[in-house]
Amino acid sequence: MKRIILSSNPYRDKNFKTLRQALQLLEAAGMQCDVCLAFDVEHNSDLPRDIVFTDLDAALKEAELLICFGGDGTVLHASKAATKAGVPVLGVNIGNMGYLAEVDSGELDILTRLTSDEYFIERRMMLEVQVQRDGVTVYEDIALNDAVVTKSAVARTVHLSVSSDEQQAISLSGDGVIVCTPTGSTAYCMSAGGPLVEPTARCIVVTPICAHDMMSKSLVLSAERTVTVRSARPGRKTAYLSVDGGRAIRLVSSDTVTIRQSAYDTLFLRLRNRSMFEIINAKFRNK
Repeated sequence: MKRIILSSNPYRDKNFKTLRQALQLLEAAGMQCDVCLAFDVEHNSDLPRDIVFTDLDAALKEAELLICFGGDGTVLHASKAATKAGVPVLGVNIGNMGYLAEVDSGELDILTRLTSDEYFIERRMMLEVQVQRDGVTVYEDIALNDAVVTKSAVARTVHLSVSSDEQQAISLSGDGVIVCTPTGSTAYCMSAGGPLVEPTARCIVVTPICAHDMMSKSLVLSAERTVTVRSARPGRKTAYLSVDGGRAIRLVSSDTVTIRQSAYDTLFLRLRNRSMFEIINAKFRNK
């Protein structure tokens, strides 16, 4: 591995301290590194003048790896562009949990394994999310973690119908529903009482959020299924859709949210062969 992108969240990595340490380490090992922002910042004038920043999409055309510095949100955001470019991702945790991260900020020396090919690539399935309105697709995105349809106001409920291949699976009244990948099973889905799924599995998990009945349980579906979420009471309350924790979009009551396995897989570069249980115990035991 010779050419690497280092992409940092400037709000997590103050003055790019962790990125600078990794940059020094990797360049000393003979690697060519491009530095990119994980996302646009409000004031470019606040960026350090001694670092040359490259456009992420341009850098991905030549890169063999994208290293993200930040929390899980940073990995989720930056990995979409990397996934479409076919470039593996490695996360360095500067956040609180960092479940998607392979490396913590205090153990950067392990990155030297990249020079001797001491790593492997792990594939994670993604979801394709679309919103149809009057027969027209008005929104689409891909998700590594989840797509969440939620209520529009505090102290209100939303009424949803969830189908699998057009067969009704759940009809619920509650706070909403989470449709996630195995990777996303340890995120919002877990908090809502959903199952933990091995991240390399291929399936779709549907988990109601605070459903106001006794029969709305989590479902684990084949990755080949197509999940649709509709308002069970058209013309009533609106709902919102958020993909991978991004900005929520307002749904009108006639909208249909369609979720299926994406043609893209996110590629995670792994430096250690740790099981799901080792990672869960390490990340959650003190939380």
